[in-house]
Amino acid sequence: MSIWEIFQRLQPYVKPYYRQIIFALFLTLLGAITAQVNPWVLRHTVDSVQAMLDQKWGISQGKELLIQISLILFVKEIVNSLIVFGQRYFGEKIRIRVSSDLAQEAVGSILTYDLSFFNDNDNQKGKLQTRIDRGVESLTKLIQNFFIDILPLFANSAVALGIMFSANVYVGAIALAILPVYFWVSYRQAGELQGVRRKLKKQRENKSSGLINLIESIIVIKSFVQENFEAKKQYQTQMELTDSQLKTRKTNFLYDGIKSFIEQIGVVLIIILTAYLVLDQQMSIGAIMFHILLFNNVSAPIRQLHRIYDEMNDALTYSEGFFDILDAASTEQSGKFAPGVIQGNYLLKNISFTYPNGTKALFNVDMHIEPGKTTALVGLSGAGKSTLINILVGFYRPDSGDILLDGVPLNRYDLAVLRSQIGMVLQKNHIFKGSVTENIRYGKMDATEEEIKEAAKKAYLHDQILELPHQYASDAQLLSGGQQQRIAIARLFLKNPPVIFLDEPTASLDAIATEQIKNSLDAIKKGRTVVIISHSLSQILDSDHIYVLKKGRMAEHGTHNELYQQDGVYREIFNASARSLNLDKMVGLWETDNRNAP
Repeated sequence: MSIWEIFQRLQPYVKPYYRQIIFALFLTLLGAITAQVNPWVLRHTVDSVQAMLDQKWGISQGKELLIQISLILFVKEIVNSLIVFGQRYFGEKIRIRVSSDLAQEAVGSILTYDLSFFNDNDNQKGKLQTRIDRGVESLTKLIQNFFIDILPLFANSAVALGIMFSANVYVGAIALAILPVYFWVSYRQAGELQGVRRKLKKQRENKSSGLINLIESIIVIKSFVQENFEAKKQYQTQMELTDSQLKTRKTNFLYDGIKSFIEQIGVVLIIILTAYLVLDQQMSIGAIMFHILLFNNVSAPIRQLHRIYDEMNDALTYSEGFFDILDAASTEQSGKFAPGVIQGNYLLKNISFTYPNGTKALFNVDMHIEPGKTTALVGLSGAGKSTLINILVGFYRPDSGDILLDGVPLNRYDLAVLRSQIGMVLQKNHIFKGSVTENIRYGKMDATEEEIKEAAKKAYLHDQILELPHQYASDAQLLSGGQQQRIAIARLFLKNPPVIFLDEPTASLDAIATEQIKNSLDAIKKGRTVVIISHSLSQILDSDHIYVLKKGRMAEHGTHNELYQQDGVYREIFNASARSLNLDKMVGLWETDNRNAP
């Protein structure tokens, strides 16, 4: 992208701050005008001093002139310091606000994309974070350079071009005397910013980890239809960071203004000293022009050009990747059909699906999921079971075939309405940074404490929570894998949806916990449409209908007894599962124990 194209893309984000921009431009113009005061005073001083010399006047006759030019220059520097502070502060304020808007735009875009976007190798979470962070940083530095550096730089340079430069350089004792004061002010500035910078560093880390957490949680966010909640949470984090950034910049600009004022005092004192020395016949009149041009018109522009050039190159490097994220053509395609309550009557005809990386997952799958019943999906790893569930929830759209839900094509459904009536428990459920209460409440954001505790009891988690040091306020990410799985199940109880998808819901639990959760799931299954993927024989045996997948194709389907009698893929998987559990020995020990029981 060219610089012009970047500015065109930035225009919608800068436009809301046009009043601040106009004010910053006004300050730039005013600063360019005040920059001409020194040459004017210089010219007036030279002419006046020369006239005094011609008339053979001395120091006593020139005191009034020295007082006049001192007052003019000191007032000018005070005004100029205020102008520079206002110009830089408002320019930086625009930069920070635009930075906030750009970052929030990226977050909002990511939340609307379907899962195929995140499965792309170029969109891994680390790459996305880098592209967003560096893109926002480089783009806003470009804005900063334009309003804070480039405009004032060239405005002041235009004034400098009208002045005749002297070829001789002289550094007086006044400049040396100013340095200790300058460094003392810098020391005070660093001390005042020390605590703010620590806070700012922590907030940036929180923002960075929050963005990665959001990307990792995208399935849970979408299944519970919490896109708006996550956007608001990220916005709050961004606002806290913005406030700290503004405070840091304000402090920097205030002290920078003071340091600039101190430097200019050196210029004023040098003018007074050189005028005195000229009147005292110790120095030529050209020394006055020399020092003014040295401090105000030459060195500053040269020092800034190299840095601005490097930062503009950064903008060219990182802006394209950032705008690629905003322009990604993978936004979820949601329909408008919003039923009151879905029954879960799925009918699939010739469904085929290919992942964005080219992996073919499903081939001409036919299936009927009856409402109010439990349907099991069985197959070896990679057979396409989880892919099929992701399609039924609307995370992916099939390459071909038709899916009807309650007689209506699935692509006509409003995805938010659809997912609000679907509950999911996965093999590995994401736990957000926060307390146990906050994680369970994700299933129902307006749930009361009593409802949360009741859901935890149904998931056999309540007693374990009470044993924690902070109970429900404990950090959920520090819990064991089994406890985190129970949190996901508690969310399901809290959401209470009519359709449930279970993908290995007890995979992380021990035998006793598995039995407890099975009893809870059996209770919540009643009257609901349930689709389950599980290697647990007990959960498969309880299913009303079983579909067996093999390498993305439908191999067979029927009840447990029907499939076992067919001596096909299902029987092979069932017998292998039984052997892996040593069911023969387990049954024998169980029968012996029962016979010996009184």
